[in-house]
Amino acid sequence: MPEALRPALLPLLNVLDQIARELDGYDENVQALAEERYPETRWLRQVPGVGPITALTFVLTLSDPARFARSREVGPYLGLVPRRRQSGQQDPHLGITKCGDRYLRQLLVQCAHVVMGRFGPDCALRRWALEHAGGSRSAKKRTVAAVARKLAVLLHRLWLRQEEFRPFPAIG
Repeated sequence: MPEALRPALLPLLNVLDQIARELDGYDENVQALAEERYPETRWLRQVPGVGPITALTFVLTLSDPARFARSREVGPYLGLVPRRRQSGQQDPHLGITKCGDRYLRQLLVQCAHVVMGRFGPDCALRRWALEHAGGSRSAKKRTVAAVARKLAVLLHRLWLRQEEFRPFPAIG
């Protein structure tokens, strides 16, 4: 740091350091809340890209995993399925319906970006996503929404069955 700027920048750096410490404290509080009051989030937090905030939001939004007969119903409940406007021979690709809880949908999309990102952990979901995301920009957007939907289904299933996450599940 140049000596001439030190008097002006040092107080700003101190404030940023204090804010970072406070944010770390909040992160610890959310983590403790998830572990103590909502132990079922343990099953969700084992999925790569899903942290305590997403797990808590998922559990609190759905409230009871048994309210869905099948895990596949969670995607449409959260508005993560494509809208339809079929007419005759036309079946255009449309955006998602955006029904349901907006915040949880945004968190799941962020988790999908983590899974598909440069440093995403190797798993079957990531491989599927990267295989389908190639090509155009719109293909990547559709794939992000599809991964978010798959994450919602996966999280519901893990919560309902209380089982360990397997990055590469056995087929058959």
